[in-house]
Amino acid sequence: MAQSETILSLQTHPGDSSIQTITGDKYKGDGYYSRSDGFHTVQYTLNDFLGDVSFEATLAVTPTSDDWFQVYTASFVNGTTDSTIAHFTGNYVWVRAVISNWTQGVVQDIKINH
Repeated sequence: MAQSETILSLQTHPGDSSIQTITGDKYKGDGYYSRSDGFHTVQYTLNDFLGDVSFEATLAVTPTSDDWFQVYTASFVNGTTDSTIAHFTGNYVWVRAVISNWTQGVVQDIKINH
């Protein structure tokens, strides 16, 4: 049975052109549920966004900061307003969203389905 959940809620840049980074909390991936396909779908909704949207994963049951690695990254340089769907595959135990190099705009939400 597929699981869908919001992994990062509304985030608004302070509007001062500073470079911001937000690392979301960890959420259960396919590996946590012992699913064999490892297929994850993410949807992120942005408004006038400049920065990077990344997803990190780990195979560790109890991860430390050194256990995380990037599995997907998208960069936006033109004040993007869009809702985007992306996929990545792996039997990851935990996944999380990371917003980096962020200088303007809003992240409405980020959802994952696995």
